[in-house]
Amino acid sequence: MSDSTNSNNDSPAGMTGGLGSGPKIQNMSEVLAIIAVAVVIIGGAEFLLRFFEVKEFVMPTPSAIVTALFVHFDEIVPHLGYTLVELSVGYTIGASIGMLLAAVITQFPFVEKIITPYILLLVTTPMLALVPLLILNFGFGYAPRIIAVALAAGPMVMINSATGFRRVDHGKIALAKSYGASTFQIFTKIRVPMAMPMIIVGLMMGAIFSVITAIGAEMSGGGFGLGSKLTSFSSTLRTAEFFAVILILAIMGIGIYVFFSWLAKKLAGWES
Repeated sequence: MSDSTNSNNDSPAGMTGGLGSGPKIQNMSEVLAIIAVAVVIIGGAEFLLRFFEVKEFVMPTPSAIVTALFVHFDEIVPHLGYTLVELSVGYTIGASIGMLLAAVITQFPFVEKIITPYILLLVTTPMLALVPLLILNFGFGYAPRIIAVALAAGPMVMINSATGFRRVDHGKIALAKSYGASTFQIFTKIRVPMAMPMIIVGLMMGAIFSVITAIGAEMSGGGFGLGSKLTSFSSTLRTAEFFAVILILAIMGIGIYVFFSWLAKKLAGWES
């Protein structure tokens, strides 16, 4: 394989292309193999926990976790709603600001020099460390959690989007300018489409960090949200219910990956 091909595969663009173009399931035998592995892992865990008579408050069986999810779903689902509100509002605010800042700093280098140190500060500072301070100033409601989620998502979206906006074909830009294209037209018609793979990666990373931050913020206090239920269930040794919430969070994480993989295929399939 040539050096240029290796370089392309190792670049952010190559990684982004892989987001929506990984190995596909080709036939029913592969589906059955995936199911068989899941059955072996889950069934094996069920058997071993029962065989060694592990107490449920130490480690519940998979069947106990699923049962707890259905039996106590009415208790859990309102808190799922609270978490989704925090995520949707905080993520939308953070991603929007991050995208806007990425567009500004790539068009105005002087602005980038001013705000880059502060962006790096946000990226390197765990947002969960700020949650107690936010709670102190804004109370135990939605506000501190939404702010924390926005601060976690924004820098991730901004950094990846800015990287994408800089990955341009200067020949295309020169050609567009020769036909009289404005800066705005060049940005929307050339820079944005070419940056789409990195934008999607930034959006996905921002979403993942948002979930982590939201759950951590909820565990810090407030009495509502999935993170709060994790704290409540663990402190009362309701381990099956605790893992039921973990299962919901895992499904949310898988959903985020699947959605952005689909989005990458639709909007940036050319990259692969």
